[in-house]
Amino acid sequence: MTDLIVVGGGLAGCEAAWQAAHRGLKVSLYEMRPGVSTEVHTTGDLAELVCSNSLGAVQRNTPAGLLKHELQLLNSFVIQCAEENALPAGKALAVDRERFSAMVTERLSNHPNITIIRQEIKKIPESPVIISTGPLTSASLSLEISHFLGEEFVFFYDAIAPIVTLESIDLSKAFRGSRYEQDNGSEGDYLNCPLTESQYFDFLNELLNAEQIEMRKIDSNVREGVNAGRKRYFEACLPIEVLAARDPKALTYGPLRPVGLRNPNDNSHPYAVLQLRQDNLANTLYNLVGFQTNLKFAEQERVFRMIPALAHAEFMRFGQMHRNTFIASPKFLLPTLQYKNRNDLFFAGQVAGIEGYTGNIASGLIAGINASRVLRGDEPLTFPADTMIGALHQYISSADIEHFQPMKAIFGLLPPLEHRPQSRKDKGFAYSKRALRSLRNFISENHLNGDLV
Repeated sequence: MTDLIVVGGGLAGCEAAWQAAHRGLKVSLYEMRPGVSTEVHTTGDLAELVCSNSLGAVQRNTPAGLLKHELQLLNSFVIQCAEENALPAGKALAVDRERFSAMVTERLSNHPNITIIRQEIKKIPESPVIISTGPLTSASLSLEISHFLGEEFVFFYDAIAPIVTLESIDLSKAFRGSRYEQDNGSEGDYLNCPLTESQYFDFLNELLNAEQIEMRKIDSNVREGVNAGRKRYFEACLPIEVLAARDPKALTYGPLRPVGLRNPNDNSHPYAVLQLRQDNLANTLYNLVGFQTNLKFAEQERVFRMIPALAHAEFMRFGQMHRNTFIASPKFLLPTLQYKNRNDLFFAGQVAGIEGYTGNIASGLIAGINASRVLRGDEPLTFPADTMIGALHQYISSADIEHFQPMKAIFGLLPPLEHRPQSRKDKGFAYSKRALRSLRNFISENHLNGDLV
């Protein structure tokens, strides 16, 4: 017997399945991998992280950090797995991606109320279902959803950054450090690769003239929809060559910004710095932070090796672009993540227009909770607008459809503070204090942590 179908074994789908199963539902979790893979996945594990291995900031005075604190209060399964597989990453939550995915897969496989089915879903089930197929929804299901909604999907292209081996990095030309922490005696969790001004502009020149991979044609069966003709890239994940083309110094304010870093080798402040973040627990792999790209693989080796510390870098994964698919959520979804014309059909995660790992986990949590409530005959919950989880999902269900783009956690989504602090840091803490107080009350009023079986 199956009470609920969850389609897609990414972060949102895994969280949704766990939340629903822990509330007593019999859940069938469908994941098409490894039988049917995608452009960027490499394993058959659930919750595989294909872009960065970082789930973002942990400080509660930051938007991503606040959302993590909210998810902790709500007993998020995926966040717990992430914390158990954390790597050193300064003020961010980064994980050993293989161990993290393996843990999620194992725990879901062993849950008595969850059955994992390795099969591609090509039609929207008529029974209660959560669609959480992510940015790489298969062509068959994409076409089916497009026909079902009566609207085409909208698209943008997303990108992933390269990974290099630690042993191939020239550590004599790099230094460890996290921004602003060196003077406190902290060695820091990042490897920093400094560039002088002349090295930077030499690198920039080659980057701008490097050959790029031709953007693959979107599946001919799924046409560009309401977002056709607009930006092809999500602003928060621009390829470095696109960012660099905007202004010669753009990278020094983005992924190569040197702010808060001092080279202890010569006590200098570099003109530009590329940060490398540990990618696995064995400390053998490092990813190039913010260096998502669409350059040809040979060009990535040639150009990125112009950074002195990476002169002999061994690339274990090259950067690449992939299609990111999402629906016009403001037209179709409620803040409960229900389809407006069918209360037992939910969309969650990136396919619903949620951006960022932590946001996707939050989306799956809401869908799993609300699906279990609907099937029990209870009213689904709309989370408070002054919480980050509530504001994010109210945004994707009410934004201006003509300008709708995927959204991540930002303080701009929250209602204004009654008394607005002057500093950004204090403002973040004020938002956080109000949000966590509101969420605790909401949890208590709705017995959210008392309905687990």
